[in-house]
Amino acid sequence: MGHSVSKLLGRINNCHFPFISKGCGFYRAKGGFSGDSPSLPAPPAQGCYPESEGFFSNSHPSEPSSGMNKLIFANLLHRPVRSVISVLAVAIEVIMILSIVGIFMGMLNDTKQRTNGIGADLMMRPSNASVFAGVSGAPMPDKFVEVLRKLPHVAVASPVIQKLNTAGKIEVLYGIEYPSFNALKPFVFVSGGPFQGPNDAIIDDIAAGADGGHLVGGPITIMDRSFRIAGIVEHGKGGRKMLTIEKMGELMGSEGKASLFYIKCDDPANDKAVIEEIHSTRGLEDYPVETVDEWLAEMTPEKLPGFNIALDVVTFIAVVVGFLAIFQSMYTAVLERTREIGILKSMGASKPSIVGMVLRETAVMALAGVLLGIAGTFGIKLLMAHLFPMQHFEITGLWIAKGSAIAFAGAICGALYPAWMAARKDPIDALAYE
Repeated sequence: MGHSVSKLLGRINNCHFPFISKGCGFYRAKGGFSGDSPSLPAPPAQGCYPESEGFFSNSHPSEPSSGMNKLIFANLLHRPVRSVISVLAVAIEVIMILSIVGIFMGMLNDTKQRTNGIGADLMMRPSNASVFAGVSGAPMPDKFVEVLRKLPHVAVASPVIQKLNTAGKIEVLYGIEYPSFNALKPFVFVSGGPFQGPNDAIIDDIAAGADGGHLVGGPITIMDRSFRIAGIVEHGKGGRKMLTIEKMGELMGSEGKASLFYIKCDDPANDKAVIEEIHSTRGLEDYPVETVDEWLAEMTPEKLPGFNIALDVVTFIAVVVGFLAIFQSMYTAVLERTREIGILKSMGASKPSIVGMVLRETAVMALAGVLLGIAGTFGIKLLMAHLFPMQHFEITGLWIAKGSAIAFAGAICGALYPAWMAARKDPIDALAYE
């Protein structure tokens, strides 16, 4: 029992409260029960009532004051294990929500940044192809590139094969025609240079730092095949691992094919004219062409496969965990503090005061859990950057606010029934509770 309530209990035999213990029963200070003396005890000394200690104000006895706040913190500290478990439950709830969002949003925005860094103005994709890279195979003939290069205002056209690789780690592999792909926006080599042979690979500096590190001239395994690293480039352009388009087509069984074509115009103002020219060319009428900016606008979480489902499932599980942890903690706490609640009610605490006490105690634990969860999420981000350097993990202020609000609301909801149960306790029955 908290220190503040212990102090009050120590005064119960010396003070005049609305309800005073007498043997196995209780009598009212005014009137009494049958057979009791109706006379009143002498008025109490100054400071006997809890109002003088600041627990309830004289003018508003139903409103808890700073003394009640002290009681709340005393109760939390008196039961440290239960308080810590409740805080950890809320923290785990926040970490679960922010982590699933961080992984999905990281993948999405990383793909957008690296595609935008290719340097193209337009993209021509297969009909009915997904906006997400690497999931539609390579259904288009790579000979289309010769037709595209002859169109007015087309400065560069480059065929690319994209392959979504899920073996070991999720990544999008690129098969490129080096001269044209480099012409879109030149690579910045950290070391090494272009492909020297069909079994060469180009990787970016982030991929070079993964799996213990890679050096130019050393081996790297891609799609269960060993390749020689010809060059290491700065990240931000295309895939983290790139092969020749011929070798990628061979590995996929799509020789002479392409997943999409990147197009650079002689002037960005001619984008629409080039799109019209492509759609006016025989054989290319049905292939969708869009600007890179339009494609970037389509890359939203709602279009990410499974994002909303995964987020809803994880959020539901997280809320249930937090709700049950807080419910169990506060329900048990109310049962253990039945006599304490009875004393508070006998001293004039109203139902709203009791409810407020329980909810404020919950709010303190929820707030601590939210802050711990946010800190824990940043810790996970640092850990993932060390263990999985190619996995981008993004935490945004918006999702921090959303995750915190969900966890806080779930905790408060978990305390509503215990708070209501505490408020409706009868003070006479509560004081008789052992």
